Amino acid sequence: MKLSKLFMTTLRELPSDAEIPSHRLMLRASLMRQVASGVYAYLPLGYRVIRKIEEIVREEMDKTQAQEVLMSALVSSDIYKQSGRWDIFGEEMFRLKDRNERDFCLGPTHEELFTDTVKASLSSYKSLPVTLYQIQTKYRDEKRPRFGVIRSREFIMKDAYSFDIGEEGLDVSYKSMYEAYCRIFDRLGLKYLIVDADSGAMGGSGSQEFMVINEIGEDQIVYCPECSYAANMEKASCNNKDVALAEASQDLSLVETPNMHTIEEVSGFFNCKSTEIAKTIIYSSDDKTIGVMVRGDREINETKLKNFLGSSELTLATFEIVEKVTGAEVGFAGPIGLDIPLYGDYEISYMDSFIAGGNKTDFHYMGMNAKRDIPEIVFSDFRNVVEGDACPKCNTKLQLTKGIEIGHIFKLGTKYTKALSCTYINDKGKEAVPIMGCYGIGVSRLMAAIIEQHHDTEGICWPYSVAPYHIIIIPIGSQGSESFDLAMKMYEELLSKNIQVLLDDRSERPGVKFKDSELIGIPIRVTVGRKANEGIVELKLRREETKTEMLCSEAISYIISEVL
Repeated sequence: MKLSKLFMTTLRELPSDAEIPSHRLMLRASLMRQVASGVYAYLPLGYRVIRKIEEIVREEMDKTQAQEVLMSALVSSDIYKQSGRWDIFGEEMFRLKDRNERDFCLGPTHEELFTDTVKASLSSYKSLPVTLYQIQTKYRDEKRPRFGVIRSREFIMKDAYSFDIGEEGLDVSYKSMYEAYCRIFDRLGLKYLIVDADSGAMGGSGSQEFMVINEIGEDQIVYCPECSYAANMEKASCNNKDVALAEASQDLSLVETPNMHTIEEVSGFFNCKSTEIAKTIIYSSDDKTIGVMVRGDREINETKLKNFLGSSELTLATFEIVEKVTGAEVGFAGPIGLDIPLYGDYEISYMDSFIAGGNKTDFHYMGMNAKRDIPEIVFSDFRNVVEGDACPKCNTKLQLTKGIEIGHIFKLGTKYTKALSCTYINDKGKEAVPIMGCYGIGVSRLMAAIIEQHHDTEGICWPYSVAPYHIIIIPIGSQGSESFDLAMKMYEELLSKNIQVLLDDRSERPGVKFKDSELIGIPIRVTVGRKANEGIVELKLRREETKTEMLCSEAISYIISEVL
């Protein structure tokens, strides 16, 4: 491709609304342009990268015997209502009506549609196992789109679904996809971490996320530096021993604490640490009101709580509800006298005495003990892990970091096959339900993740596997000059060898050409200048500072060996 013909307009100024390197560079390097908040159009350079990522994904999916299909992005509400997710997705789902007032949506994910497709053709166990996948645009009405394609409202995704006979079959499919994902991300040149994750709205018995470590990541990752343990914060397990309720060491007393609402105010009043206080938080869980206790310095992990309760919806109770169930102003809730289900994090069970709200405005209890004073409480792991907590596998101190999710694999079980009555006749002649797995990769997000790990102050540094072009040739001279003629000869020879090459034939200053080549991140740059009459060119790798002079024929041989 001659650069004079390429639809590309690079930007010198930093886009004002782009917060992270990948977003800034994708706009500056003319990979994409924004058409609405969280919605982008991919330009020629960017779309070439997308297609290369897709091709790597296809190759590795096909190796697993998965078969590619393409489902409709426009989906009737009927199928989501069968699974119950029409309401669960809530405002994240783009909804619309046709001319007959029938409800549709732009598909946020396709478990239901794939299940219904398999159901239509599945009769015997002999048709299983089967794995189908697609690469398609998904739509989610994100409340706050940000970071470019990291958190957008329209995104390209590879989603695959396996259908198996029993848990053993699912384990085989799951392992196959796990290994395929590792190969994909290795080929893309990514450094990644595999973490245990919560299944969320997808449901199922277990899942793992593939995360790119990055400080702008929206996901917190908990990992052990010594063993293999790693988990998303929503899933990370606290290292708790079996509940052994501590014996009381103090008498219980009610103390007046005027205007002491917060943990900081209460610890100052009693001259104690926040670790000596237990806070009681009131929640609305579906149609119930509940109380949850954690130590004063801890944060409740609402995902763990929601999963433990089996809630479809969990929200903090309104001030009115809090005051009604506690009989006190907000800030004085406590466990004694609450006529609602009460839950506590394991740490509360280890405290022989602690301070807690008195369920009476301007009062707190001192010397409270769970065994003696709140025997009805139910304990489990309800808190967020913090740095320094013991690893649940080896007791080493855990560390925290941030990451960008690039892939997620789920063991769905029979959640969707049962809901949609997808059955087959087993080898005993009886009706059975296939067990499912779900495997997603954010294709458009991958482009941003690659840039986050492969850039410098000058621009993008593409790995060969996904670079829009492998080499850029820059002649220092106009058409008709010796340098331009040698550059053209080199360009045509590389094209004949199936090397993806750009020729910068624009009437621009050399400095502009060099800046653009570094910004768009082409892995190899060849400059043809004053020594063209000797057949000598200058070769520079994008990731290195050194420049090497060599004969044009040597440069061509090097490029072929490096790229092919």
